Parts: sequence; structure tokens; C-alpha cells
Amino acid sequence: MADTTPVTRDSLLRMKAEGEKIAVVTSYDASFTALLEAAGVDVLLVGDSLGMVVQGHDSTLPVTLEQMIYHSACVARASTRALRVVDLPFMTYASTEQALDSAARMLREGGAHMVKLEGGALLCATVEALTQRGIPVCGHLGLTPQSVHQFGGYRLQGRDEAAARQLLDDAIALEQAGASLLVLECVPAALAKQISESLGVPVIGIGAGIDCDGQVLVLYDLLGITPGKRPRFSHNFLESGRDIPAALRAYVEAVRTGRFPGPEHTLA
Repeated sequence: MADTTPVTRDSLLRMKAEGEKIAVVTSYDASFTALLEAAGVDVLLVGDSLGMVVQGHDSTLPVTLEQMIYHSACVARASTRALRVVDLPFMTYASTEQALDSAARMLREGGAHMVKLEGGALLCATVEALTQRGIPVCGHLGLTPQSVHQFGGYRLQGRDEAAARQLLDDAIALEQAGASLLVLECVPAALAKQISESLGVPVIGIGAGIDCDGQVLVLYDLLGITPGKRPRFSHNFLESGRDIPAALRAYVEAVRTGRFPGPEHTLA
């Protein structure tokens, strides 16, 4: 019988401590959420990636707070076990006061359990303010899509020694400010391993190698239905599966057993 015990922040801390990999997938609606829950996914990430895979934009920047609340509420209605982490979209947490208002709406109206913010030490005061008021926070470092224009595109981050040191320092600072979870996107595998081993909170990788505490994929990449070029770090689990439920179960099993990501999915 499948475990129906709700996943919490403490559950994820225990999984990290026991070396049990955490399976995370993005979800944007009730129907896919029900399938992801049945497959045993631990964390549902309602990502502003919906701006690209659902709305058809070329970045996440046009997504609004109201749209994220709408999709989060859709996911919440079908979710009974997984922890729900929801992105605060671009420029909805530019100040601590704005972040508090945006996050409160996401929990109250969107049914989120935790909000995700992109950025490093500059956000520590905001993270501290949120957590002190009972709002759990997930950080996001490396390739942060809301900063795509500053980065000049979707590129691997933390390549040189100074950039790697900054990412490690930012990760530690976010944890000290109260972050409960951290996503690392498109960073060298060795750096991701160092950061994962340096933090007490779970680190979830995407394009960051096998040594993170868990993995996340965009649902549409996982199923091979994202238009255009598929990211190198993704894998089409539907390609060899019988149907969508089987593909989702295969992903969870591959993460749990350490078979995903493989060397072919690792950027550095």
C-alpha cells in the first residue's frame, strides 16, 4: 500500500539524513497532480516555468502573482500527500514588505506549503522575515530563470573559482537566514556536491549532477512534450514507458535508486 503520510519539511530533513533521495516534479493543474501523487512524488513544485510550457512565453518573466495563485490552488485541490512549493514570480518580492504580502496570498489563496525565491545573500533579510512569520522558504541558486537577461541566456553557472565560492556562500547564507530547502540549477556537479554536503537542509538539483539530495524536472520535459529543443539534463521517461502513470513512476524510481541523473544528463 502506498504511503499516504503527508510530506513535511521535517520529512525532507529526515530523508536527507538517511540518504533517501527526494523526487520533485513541477505541476500546474489538478489532473496531473493526481497522477504525480499516485506515483509517489515527494514535492510538487508549482513553477513559474508554466509561463513557458503552458502559456507559450519565451521566459518566465511575464507570469503574474495572480496566475501563480490560480495554478497553485488547482494543484492544492488534488494534492493530499506531497509538499507543495510555489514560485513567487518576477518582481513580486522586490522588497521584504512585498514578499510578505505575496507569500501570504500564496499560502492563503493558493494553498502553498512553501514559497520559492530566486537569489542569494541579497534575499537573506527577506527569507528571515518570511520564516519568522511562519512562511517556509525554498531558495533557488545557479541558473535563476528570472535573471535570464542578466545572465545573457540559459547558461551553466559557477564555472570559475570565484563564482563557485559565491554560490557556496549564498547557499550557506540562505540556510542561516532560515531557508528550509534549496534548488540548484545548472551548476557543475562537483560544486553541487560540495554545497549539498555543506548544508543541513535538502538540496534539490536540476542539471546539477547526482550528488544532490533530490532531483526536480519540469513535468513536460519528463514526458517529452516540451516544444523545441529538450534540455540536456532532462530525460523523456514516457519514451520507454507504457503510459503517463508508468512514466511518472519510472522517474520516481530512477531518482530513488540513483539512476537519474546519469552522466549524459550532467552538464559538468
